Amino acid sequence: MSSPSPASPAVSPEAVAAALRAAGCVFAEEEAELILATARTSDEVTALVGRRATGLPLEVVLGWAGFRGLRIAVEPGVFVPRRRTEFLVEQALAQVPGAAVVVDLCCGSGAVAAALAAALDGAEVHAADLDPAAVRCARRNLAPVGGRVYAGDLYAALPAGLRGRVDVLAANVPYVPTGEVALLPPEARDHEPALALDGGADGLDVLRRVAADAANWLAPGGCLLSETSEHQAPAALDAFARAGLRPRLAVCEERYAHVVTGVRE
Repeated sequence: MSSPSPASPAVSPEAVAAALRAAGCVFAEEEAELILATARTSDEVTALVGRRATGLPLEVVLGWAGFRGLRIAVEPGVFVPRRRTEFLVEQALAQVPGAAVVVDLCCGSGAVAAALAAALDGAEVHAADLDPAAVRCARRNLAPVGGRVYAGDLYAALPAGLRGRVDVLAANVPYVPTGEVALLPPEARDHEPALALDGGADGLDVLRRVAADAANWLAPGGCLLSETSEHQAPAALDAFARAGLRPRLAVCEERYAHVVTGVRE
């Protein structure tokens, strides 16, 4: 983590942490350090702490999220990238280390596309989302690497010229069952778009749609990757197999991350 900025030396880290702890923040000390490192003045520290105390996700308060060593811009109303999703990026790079064409569906902030662009020198990067706020945010994050971001519903948003050319198709789709959305932590439930969370009755509606048409967009040897939960993994693997892909489940116990991959033969 960064150390407190010189612009806010009068603010006590202990006082900031105490205020955050009183607001219910579990990792108050870590959050205090990030807020102090981000704020330029004491007044700004107070404002950021106040916003965090209302329940806004820390990343929205800061305006950025850390993801594979990058600072990803995060705007209000946009899905906050999770650290566990770094595992999806790692799996993509392991499966297709020389990927030349990358697509990030349901891209949200564009964190996955940005991380892949950083790791793949000169890759052609595309991303798409149905949410206009996400599209705006992803364009901010991908403009520096020449990434192109489209608004629309899954493959319908993509240029037809990508068909059969995609080496890595990352789809961090919504996968929370509709009946469980209300059980999510308030930070997600109240401040992130339902569109980015609700995956239908069993949480796999969007995943099945992505899998069904993936083979038409993947290059030979190309790979589709989607994050899912432990109990959904068997059904997700079946959806990939039914779509003609060679499925595999990768698990990272430390981050409680489950990624289903499907390779086009």
